Amino acid sequence: MHLEIAYKWVWLLLPLPLLVFALLPPLRRRRTALIAPFFQRAVAISGARPRKAAWITRKNTWMYMVLIGCWICLLAAASSPRYVSKPGKRPKTVRSFLIAADISFSMAQTDWVVNGKRTTRWEAVKSLMKEFIAQRKSDQMALVVFGSNAYIQAPLTTDLPMINWLLDQTEVGMAGQMTNIGDAIAYSVKILKQDTLKQKVMLLITDGVDTGTDLLPVDAAGMAGKDSITIYTLGIGKASGSGGYDLDEHTLEAIAHTTGGRYFNALDEKGLSGVYKALDALTPVEYQEESYEPVTLLYYYPLAAGVILALVFQFMAGSYHLTRKWLPYA
Repeated sequence: MHLEIAYKWVWLLLPLPLLVFALLPPLRRRRTALIAPFFQRAVAISGARPRKAAWITRKNTWMYMVLIGCWICLLAAASSPRYVSKPGKRPKTVRSFLIAADISFSMAQTDWVVNGKRTTRWEAVKSLMKEFIAQRKSDQMALVVFGSNAYIQAPLTTDLPMINWLLDQTEVGMAGQMTNIGDAIAYSVKILKQDTLKQKVMLLITDGVDTGTDLLPVDAAGMAGKDSITIYTLGIGKASGSGGYDLDEHTLEAIAHTTGGRYFNALDEKGLSGVYKALDALTPVEYQEESYEPVTLLYYYPLAAGVILALVFQFMAGSYHLTRKWLPYA
């Protein structure tokens, strides 16, 4: 860390007050004189010759020192002193990655085993999803949850710990008991369209069949494809074809194919971990680094010193009377 003056040229203004003092004429103010009827008699008696005169204020050394000090403090603040740390590099955000997660009632089924303990599908997905999110350090991420309706749980951000925290606050059933995949895709596309980054990826996670009536999932995927959004679909569980909460793999495959993505299926914790590894291979983290210098601004220190100096002098000057001397003009 070293001290740096951002605008050194400001110090060229240091002699400016002397230049102003030398070029501007003294301040003259006329005042009416006291007319005394005995003036001429007093002159005759004293033998003095009448002359024009003026009040000339005695020079105040302390005042000039304070003014010079305030001027130096002002220039020091305007020159923007700063502490500059050692240059470093940080990953540059290059892609928007949105996770649309199904939290309908079917995700509450306790048919998964994680670390030897039986747990719900959602808790299993959530625990492994955190590890996946923590690795996307150069991506800005967003989280959308859906059931009967879709809701944004976390907007696009590079604050990955915040994404994980909001993920912890998400529980099954918060968005309704149905599985409206079409609306979830359309809502996610709307969020990604507002972003300026060119690379946009969506991960759709569900374990059921679309129950929406307003928009078909494949039609919503077509909208995403037109906006250059790649959708990877992840089916949780096994498609048995018996209806109810069974997994509709055909629709998920069609969604991924329409946008140039890929469909994955996870039957257990090991399979889900493999899906995340495959996603890392398909959408590798791109570390485009940008240089930066940590800067700590210090301008407010000399600025505060100048203000305090002026206030202290003003307070002290108010306690004394300025002395003046009557001096005649030559």
